[in-house]
Amino acid sequence: MAILGTLLKKGIKLRENLEQEYTSPFELQKKELKELMITANQTEFGKYYDFQRILEQFRRGHKDFYRVYKESVPIHDYNKIYKDWWQLALKGAKNICWPGRVKYFALSSGTSEASSKHIPVTKEMTKAIQRTSVRQIISLSKYDLPPEVFEAGILMIGGSTHLNKKGSYFEGDLSGIQAARLPFWFQHFYKPGKKIASNRNWDNKLDEIVKNAKTWDIGIVVGVPAWIQILLEKIIEYHRLNHIHEIWPNLLIYVHGGVSMDPYRKGFERLLGRPIYYIETYLASEGFIAYQALPKRKTMRLVLNNGIFYEFIPFDEKNFSPSGEVKPDAETFLIDEVEEGKEYALLLSTCSGAWRYIIGDVIKFVSIEESEIIITGRTKHFLSLCGEHLSVDNMNKAIELVSNELNITIPEFAVAGIPHQTLFAHRWFIGTDDQVDPAKLKDRIDHHLKALNDDYAVERSAALRDVIVDVLPLKKFYDWMESKGKVGGQNKFPRVMKNAQLEEWIKFIS
Repeated sequence: MAILGTLLKKGIKLRENLEQEYTSPFELQKKELKELMITANQTEFGKYYDFQRILEQFRRGHKDFYRVYKESVPIHDYNKIYKDWWQLALKGAKNICWPGRVKYFALSSGTSEASSKHIPVTKEMTKAIQRTSVRQIISLSKYDLPPEVFEAGILMIGGSTHLNKKGSYFEGDLSGIQAARLPFWFQHFYKPGKKIASNRNWDNKLDEIVKNAKTWDIGIVVGVPAWIQILLEKIIEYHRLNHIHEIWPNLLIYVHGGVSMDPYRKGFERLLGRPIYYIETYLASEGFIAYQALPKRKTMRLVLNNGIFYEFIPFDEKNFSPSGEVKPDAETFLIDEVEEGKEYALLLSTCSGAWRYIIGDVIKFVSIEESEIIITGRTKHFLSLCGEHLSVDNMNKAIELVSNELNITIPEFAVAGIPHQTLFAHRWFIGTDDQVDPAKLKDRIDHHLKALNDDYAVERSAALRDVIVDVLPLKKFYDWMESKGKVGGQNKFPRVMKNAQLEEWIKFIS
């Protein structure tokens, strides 16, 4: 069978996608918006905001099209676009924000919202996600991989692939919507297979995967770090292994997304028999936004020519409220106007009928020339009680440094800003099953954050009077997720807790 791997690898090398490599990001994005608007021109949304008038601007000045587009179409958060438009599509109306009737809605609640959001997923978006997935496979030609990896199976752990029929549409996890349309050539490689993947009971699904693990040859694993780590631990325990490579010798790639890998890396390495590649993706319910295109980099390349048009809002006090809400008059920029090293919130216009839609993620450009980004956090997942401007990126890095320094694993954590005496404090909830002195943990987290963030260092000598650390067993975090009905799949524990969610969590751990 080695010939199959060799041929696949050579074929992948021949199929490199060159359009994005040799076209300017601005030209790609201008063309993308024009095609999106031409397609949606006669929808209710397109007629209401006069897409015809905006389209006429594409033949005129260099950026007239964009000036008119952002003057005509307001910025939408989920509540606004759902209330004004998407709820009509959910009720079965046709041609609302995209031609035809939307047959699939992805349920997405992120890490902080109590109720599920219904994100439309059109057949055009399903195909776009598949095309980007193929691009990511193509990018593996840049890695020095043996042919056996391309012969082995791909284990994908998402939410249940079972979809609920609701009147005129189906709803469920995005992974379920995509699984319903898997290309026939991929099904041979796909594990755990459709039957196990459709199981709606997370514990039963894990048990089935664990039992079958020894019969599979797995080369690539895909999923959220917390749940993949739990799965690997269960497999090793059930089959009495020293490490996962004893049954999956060809496992060489872990594809992850949704949260930073840094807090999990040390725990993962204990489960492996040899080093593997960690490849990051940026696949949201709204679309496949970016993926790690080059080895030995921690950056992802934005996909600029596959159904998504991007705008960028500087993530600062001028454009966002203290609670992280975008202001109606926020300034926005095109991809040729952004600056490296500066944080931006993402606005998307997509082939699923999202228009100037704020996705809630904050990114930073590492290379404008190659459209390479990193995710630094969420618009509502940061702490700035008194000007410390602490991002999730800062938190992840501090936890990684502390884990290495103290030789412990901290797969889960959350932080809250609380009143303290007459001013403020940060309260950390640290999830680890290793023995550690909370006082030492507090000292080292505080030390690293001062080095990582100048604003934090200043405020620690002013209004941010203390850092409080609670060390909890990991099971507490997973039990909390289960109590919220968010076990497994794409569900992530919130890194920042505020208001009612924080009150519920404190009551739960008490």
